[in-house]
Amino acid sequence: MTGTIKQRLARTINRAQGQKGLGLVETLVAVAILGTSVVAFVAALSAGSIAVGEQDEEVVAQRLVRSQLEYTKSYSYDPNATTYPTIDVPAGYGLSVMTGSVPGTDTNIQKITVTISRDGQDILAVSDYKVNR
Repeated sequence: MTGTIKQRLARTINRAQGQKGLGLVETLVAVAILGTSVVAFVAALSAGSIAVGEQDEEVVAQRLVRSQLEYTKSYSYDPNATTYPTIDVPAGYGLSVMTGSVPGTDTNIQKITVTISRDGQDILAVSDYKVNR
């Protein structure tokens, strides 16, 4: 039995001595593949973060437009108004309300346009109608 253990050990040592480690080229290829994967992953995370930020901005703008339109509709009707009072907006956002007449109708209906801007750039404009009831 000791003979077979010695023979196995000798064969294992001979195999280990006959094998070579990774060469420089194989190591560089592996590092390049790993580096490319990491860069692609970071780029995907960055793009996702930007998309989430833009979506948040869009949601805030839609909420502000809806709130302003409801506030304007609940305000008393003024046929001569060029604008109506506005709601408070978060820092960095701007809000404007413009009114206009609707061609071909009487003075009991107004077109209201609410525009939301962020850092001076318009990001959303919505129009609706206010009726004198």
